[in-house]
Amino acid sequence: MHTFNKAMLIYNEHAGDEDVEAKLAAVVPVLGKAVKELTIVSPESSEETRLLCETADDTELIAIMGGDGTVHQCIDAISKLDVRPLLAILPGGTSNDFTRTLGIPQNLRDATEALLSGEIRTIDVGREGNQHFINFWGIGLVADTSKNVDEGQKKSLGPLSYIASTIRTMREAESFPYHIVSSGIDIEGEAIAIFVLNGNSLATTPIPIGAISPSDAKLDVLVVKNSNLAMLRELMSLRKSETDATQLNMLEYMQVSELQIDAPSQRRVDMDGELYDFRSGRIQLLPGHLRMLVPTIK
Repeated sequence: MHTFNKAMLIYNEHAGDEDVEAKLAAVVPVLGKAVKELTIVSPESSEETRLLCETADDTELIAIMGGDGTVHQCIDAISKLDVRPLLAILPGGTSNDFTRTLGIPQNLRDATEALLSGEIRTIDVGREGNQHFINFWGIGLVADTSKNVDEGQKKSLGPLSYIASTIRTMREAESFPYHIVSSGIDIEGEAIAIFVLNGNSLATTPIPIGAISPSDAKLDVLVVKNSNLAMLRELMSLRKSETDATQLNMLEYMQVSELQIDAPSQRRVDMDGELYDFRSGRIQLLPGHLRMLVPTIK
């Protein structure tokens, strides 16, 4: 089991639909056995979350227990540091998408034990401008879906709230012009959504692309041209390594290390569940940028 002299647990008491005291009771005793000095903090704002991450100079491990928003704030702040602490992400929110990508158990006690007895892995990070993401970057339908999530439904339905929002948004989905340029790639057309993926889960749903890995020094780009049945068939076909992406009609799929996306009509971008103004569209990969605890693959 990994042991640490000093660690910090950052948690969002409003994330997910479980009692925060029950969450802490599942995590803290396990962490306490592995850490000499454990600081437990519940930030009151995203600014405080970022500040905690930016100033934890002598902290060996930062454990994050919150929703995708809390994880994003921590990841973005830590990614900007020259010296970055070891990280552990615990499934404390509604979707917990990146924990699913890393194969972390969704039970908090099991997750904590699996991470502390697991291994350290380097994780790629995506960057647009001065913002960082580890799970996905998206425009079009995906950003509209996040914007349309009903907070009341999110509390009562959990992940189903995103499905309900997707259904509402798809009824109104409009295509937009795009132009993507990368090494050896220059494509343009009309799309309803563009995803730049580093993780393989969205709103708890596995993305059926077999090649996605957060440690392969590649970003997976998926352009969705329509939301019809033919698109779904093509998407499912990407589970197979032998699928020829050049033969797809409803999708464009490619792996890159950097790219430029121009989509003049787009105003919002979704990064790991957080909405920002769409700006440059220039996305770079930072390979192996973060170190994370992950379960040992058996």
